[in-house]
Amino acid sequence: MAESMKGLKRTHRCTELKVSDVGREVVVMGWVQRRRDLGKLIFVTLRDRSGIIQVVFNSETDPELHAKASQVRSEYVLAIKGVLARRSEEAINPNMETGEIEIIASEFRILNKSEIPPFHIEEITEANEVLRLKHRYLDLRRPHLQRNLMLRHRIAKIARDYYDENGFLEIETPVLTKSTPEGARDYLVPSRIHPGKFYALPQSPQIFKQLLMVAGFDRYIQIVKCFRDEDLRSDRQPEFTQIDLEMSFVDIEDVLAVNEGFVSRLFRETLGIDIPTPFKRLTYSEAMERFGSDKPDTRFGLELVDISDIVSESGFRVFKDAVESGGSVRAINAEGAGSKFSRKEIDALGEVAKTYKAKGLAWMAVEQDGLRSPIAKFMAEDEIQSIKDRLGAKPGDLLLFVADKDQVAFDALGHLRLELGERLGLIDHSRFDVLWITEFPLLEYDQEEKRWAARHHMFTAPMDEDIEYLEKDPGRVRSKAYDMVINGYEVGGGSIRILSQELQARMFRVIGLTDEQARDRFGFMLEAFRYGTPPHGGMAFGLDRLTMLLAGTDNIRDVIAFPKVQTAACLMSSAPDTVEEKQLEELHIKTVSKESEE
Repeated sequence: MAESMKGLKRTHRCTELKVSDVGREVVVMGWVQRRRDLGKLIFVTLRDRSGIIQVVFNSETDPELHAKASQVRSEYVLAIKGVLARRSEEAINPNMETGEIEIIASEFRILNKSEIPPFHIEEITEANEVLRLKHRYLDLRRPHLQRNLMLRHRIAKIARDYYDENGFLEIETPVLTKSTPEGARDYLVPSRIHPGKFYALPQSPQIFKQLLMVAGFDRYIQIVKCFRDEDLRSDRQPEFTQIDLEMSFVDIEDVLAVNEGFVSRLFRETLGIDIPTPFKRLTYSEAMERFGSDKPDTRFGLELVDISDIVSESGFRVFKDAVESGGSVRAINAEGAGSKFSRKEIDALGEVAKTYKAKGLAWMAVEQDGLRSPIAKFMAEDEIQSIKDRLGAKPGDLLLFVADKDQVAFDALGHLRLELGERLGLIDHSRFDVLWITEFPLLEYDQEEKRWAARHHMFTAPMDEDIEYLEKDPGRVRSKAYDMVINGYEVGGGSIRILSQELQARMFRVIGLTDEQARDRFGFMLEAFRYGTPPHGGMAFGLDRLTMLLAGTDNIRDVIAFPKVQTAACLMSSAPDTVEEKQLEELHIKTVSKESEE
């Protein structure tokens, strides 16, 4: 039977107790991590969010308490009163934060019992993720997940403190908004009061934060939930949290500077790491050319090299045809891999390239007495030598080639580069490389819809010198957009916004919106912009992804209390689920089963 806490008040969390507290009477409360019965002595390891401490029950000094302690099991909830003592020299545990001390119990109560958990609550568990997510409340008792969520709290607090000190105001924006179907798919919420009409959950507070600039608040911040109904990955969730901000009377340099200050402070106060400012910068074009990615991991080399000019008249038709059709031939020198990788392993790299739409992967292994390659026989000696010279090839190196459209070559070699970085042990996982990617294309062509679409969003300003190409060569126009990248992950991004109503109208027309459609979707915003809008811009950090990186995990679910799985479902609560027919009637909704549709 559960006992009451009455009369006992917790004095400390477990690891708040120090050697300096020895001799004090203390009260701790928490869960039983482990019980060891050594006959006359019973040792109970008690756990709370701070960590663990050992409690001792002695049958010689208190046989009744000792007998009661023999009944406790893992995950029982206890309140323990006792005197803090120093462990004997031979009993000190250097692997425990409280390894020099223990509590000699004088009283304890079983506040609640526990059934045997479906998996052991410990730092490292062999339980599969499905089981752990189904019992997430137990999984969250594990120390490393608790540390992750405490780190997340710390990041949010640093953000609020830093931006407050820099003149930002925290202002909430609506969660029930108007659907503006451009970009990712909206989550829709039916209205009971307005039959047949729907709210949308915000993909970001973009429009509202810009309106706050129109309203004169000058600097805005919000730690805000956002929603996107899109396919999930290990670093993506249907609901996610942004550190969202906007600033008035600024240009690119102002936005970058204030956010560099935040990230620099964040690393210093959470990990004790100094990240020098200003951060490195790469234009989008340079990032793609060198790394095949707009979010490059710059902790290692293996940079892409364009050899199109060398092979434009090659006897190897695959190379020649790619260049003639407007594509390119690009290569990576995997130094030392030629002597390490077997033919089977090289073929496996080809399968990686094909995953990213490459037709195949050509290769040359440089050896002391020549080349090992299935394509060398089609190529002239001077052509091969020119390729080796450009790639700085030496015996033992493996040269890898993709010949295709530029974007395919970038994607395939960019991902292959990451694969090789891991396989060859080139990545220093203790290091953090922070950089900005700037001058993104303003627009990208949507092959499915046969129209131009905003790459960032339709309120992003073009570079001043590129405005003249907006209608006549949209793909040439660069934007005043910027992303922050850490170790190959985009952790934040933003832009300077379009200020001119005339330029905004041109932008709408280029992406295929008529004046009427623009008014229908964004009328209230366009109306507001008629009344004195200041120059403004901003960005948003992904709090989940930022925490994931600082916590040293590669799974975003490890830093979210109650995450969804890749089907956008919650295994613990069984959401989404069916609702009662009465609720649907109130919302004027009928559901159609797949069988009925067919």
